[in-house]
Amino acid sequence: MRLKSGPAKAPAEQVVKDIRRATRRHFSAEDKIRIVLQGLRGEDSIAEPCRREGIVQNLYDRWSKDFLEAGKKRQAGDPARAATSEEVKDLSREANALKEVVAELTLENRALKKLDRGLGRRRMRYPAWEKLEIIRLVEQSHLPVLRTLDKIGIPRATF
Repeated sequence: MRLKSGPAKAPAEQVVKDIRRATRRHFSAEDKIRIVLQGLRGEDSIAEPCRREGIVQNLYDRWSKDFLEAGKKRQAGDPARAATSEEVKDLSREANALKEVVAELTLENRALKKLDRGLGRRRMRYPAWEKLEIIRLVEQSHLPVLRTLDKIGIPRATF
């Protein structure tokens, strides 16, 4: 004889439960707003729109709470809601461009520091005035630092 811990569900009950779960109604955001606004108008009791739409009052209460909370956030100036998608895209493009500029300047700064160290060890080969002239040429140039140094004849091994 087998001991059972509780009443076993018949397969038919499980099938009905699965069908109800699969055929559950899903309301769009527009439907939810329409139903909540019908209840907020106050023409009928809240039970009336719930009965017409076939929903329970707890669900209506949850939707109205979410609706009013979203309205409070919007009125408070929630920046995530206030920005349009086009503004977000523009800001994203600008941030990426600025990141590229920072990366480029960082690389140039490192190359100039290496150049400064390299020229500092070889003072006999590169006097101070020549060192300043090289740095000025690099700063004025729109070419990348290594190409500029190649152009003015400084071997890459010096830095």
